[in-house]
Amino acid sequence: MLGLTLQETRFYQEAKAEGREEILKLTVPLLLKTGMTIEQIAQQLNVDLETVVTILSN
Repeated sequence: MLGLTLQETRFYQEAKAEGREEILKLTVPLLLKTGMTIEQIAQQLNVDLETVVTILSN
């Protein structure tokens, strides 16, 4: 298969990114309800602050 592993395929990378996005959409609001600040959430989930704000605004 052209010398690619499954993890190197575009399909796998896109599916992984979509899965991570869905997990963030579920996790961010829950963490906010526990009293964490958006800065703390971004730091703990290893994403930028803009990502957290975007998720919360949708």
